[in-house]
Amino acid sequence: MRGRKVILDVDVAKIYCVETRALVQAVKRNIERFPEDFMFQLSSKEAELMRSQSVIASKRNIRYQPYAFTEHGALMLASILKSSQATQMSIFVVRAFVQLREYLATHKDLARKMEELERQQKEHTQQLTSVYSIVKQLINPPEKSKKRIGFALRDSE
Repeated sequence: MRGRKVILDVDVAKIYCVETRALVQAVKRNIERFPEDFMFQLSSKEAELMRSQSVIASKRNIRYQPYAFTEHGALMLASILKSSQATQMSIFVVRAFVQLREYLATHKDLARKMEELERQQKEHTQQLTSVYSIVKQLINPPEKSKKRIGFALRDSE
């Protein structure tokens, strides 16, 4: 819907084991927690399209336009609803973020250690190259040109 993956208020209410009207009331009381990228209310045209495509309440049973929640909005709902399912979901999300932070911290340490090892390896390579060239010169010293002793004859004489 509107280029986003969303879940309708009716379905979120079922997941969190609350009535849809209680969910909508909680949203209205905490509207500042739901910016447009977290939640939006369907237009009458969008709601009509949803009714024609799926089995949701008929027009006479709906007193308001349904709300659509993105995944961020659905997670925010977990923090404002008072059901045990919502509480469990909030706890799950907090634990997931803590694990993610620990995972990233571990990887930062590993990345730093890898960079240090690469730096040391480059230094050792340079040192070994120097040692190798010195040893090579000691094993095969360059030949010195020998000067001939005596007189040199010119070809024209």
